[in-house]
Amino acid sequence: MTVCPICDASGGVVLWQDDFCRVILADEPDHPGFLRVILKAHVKEMTDLPPGDQQRLMQVVLAAESALREVMAPDKVNLASLGNVVPHLHWHVIPRFAGDPHFPNAVWGERKRQAPHPAPADLDARLAASLSRRLARATA
Repeated sequence: MTVCPICDASGGVVLWQDDFCRVILADEPDHPGFLRVILKAHVKEMTDLPPGDQQRLMQVVLAAESALREVMAPDKVNLASLGNVVPHLHWHVIPRFAGDPHFPNAVWGERKRQAPHPAPADLDARLAASLSRRLARATA
């Protein structure tokens, strides 16, 4: 049996979760606010999910983007679902700032500068509250 690091660990600070997926604040010091939306089932691709589950997962991804925009006011938000290293369905939701270490490159690209964008001390609590508010409305 292959060990899956996404199945076996939370992957960061859990900001919101239900029986279907979780949203975590990843430990990415260069990119504060870097979120991951992680499907709880071990599935590889979006098209492996039935249409209703695809929509449900994207609803959480979009709520994560909206929460980042509300709390951090980034210049741009990057959405990515790669899974090349860990083939477990998850989405990266990344706030980007013109002065962040990699901008305008992808966060995995060439570094352009050293200092990360500052984040509020209560970032995790503010993001968790925004996510809970948005996802409570979406599932009501």
